[in-house]
Amino acid sequence: MKKLLSDLSLKNIALLIAAGAVNAVAVTMFLAPVGLYDSGFSGTAILLWKVTPPQLTLSIFLVVLNFPFFLYAHRKLGFSFTVYSLLTIGTYSAVSFLITNVLPIDVAASSPFVGTDLLLCAVFGGLLSGIGSGMAVRYGGAMDGVDAMASLFAKSLGVSVGTFVMAYNVVLYVIAAIVMRSWSLPLYSVLAYMMAIKTVDFITEGFDKEKYAMIICRDPDAAAAALTEAFGHGVTMIDIVGGYSSKEGKMLYFVVNRFQITKMVGIIRAIDPKAFVTISEVSDVMNRFPD
Repeated sequence: MKKLLSDLSLKNIALLIAAGAVNAVAVTMFLAPVGLYDSGFSGTAILLWKVTPPQLTLSIFLVVLNFPFFLYAHRKLGFSFTVYSLLTIGTYSAVSFLITNVLPIDVAASSPFVGTDLLLCAVFGGLLSGIGSGMAVRYGGAMDGVDAMASLFAKSLGVSVGTFVMAYNVVLYVIAAIVMRSWSLPLYSVLAYMMAIKTVDFITEGFDKEKYAMIICRDPDAAAAALTEAFGHGVTMIDIVGGYSSKEGKMLYFVVNRFQITKMVGIIRAIDPKAFVTISEVSDVMNRFPD
């Protein structure tokens, strides 16, 4: 147990607590007051909260829906991930209870920030929800038990985790529309969900994604030297064999940001106008550039 606890980071714990609080603000101050729904178990908790007696609070449903799946999945997901996720959801639940039941904030029928404007509630609720969920993922946890459920059952159902989560949310919004007898609110909820997904990508992968280039040219040594001199960091050289010609050679692997692509291509073209260059996106870069 001591070894397991040593794997936990105080920095991550602090940021995951902040993530749970941000998500609570998104749901209780933007989405739920005007009848919009979050995604996953969070959205399910909002729906159950709306159709059950007032004694059953949003916080109760968040705990009841999320905790069992993370506890059940802890062997597959790992100790640190499970602890971080339970801490995040616990914070989300506790702050939601404070906002809806303790603090003198009226969230019964409108957002304290933008009133009953559904578009603004969807956009900013989705944005904040995405920030909270993105922070949870970036620092080792998760905000919603649907992710844990997907990791357990998606493979056995023959679908990807992303498809499982998307299917769950589609079913949730359809049920919400039927139960509440309104399609407009679930459709606005879809807008919030899409906003949240995009924000999660920004938080976990960065606003300015790096690019990597795979370069095959006639003089790889000269190209590597020119790139290193121009950009101040090294180039990785990979031995290759042509599948058709069977000729041996070297391919350059080089990481740049999007503002440096034109300069890089210009350098390569000056050395070999017929060089073969492919450029792709990098989700994240650790320890910056290789030497």
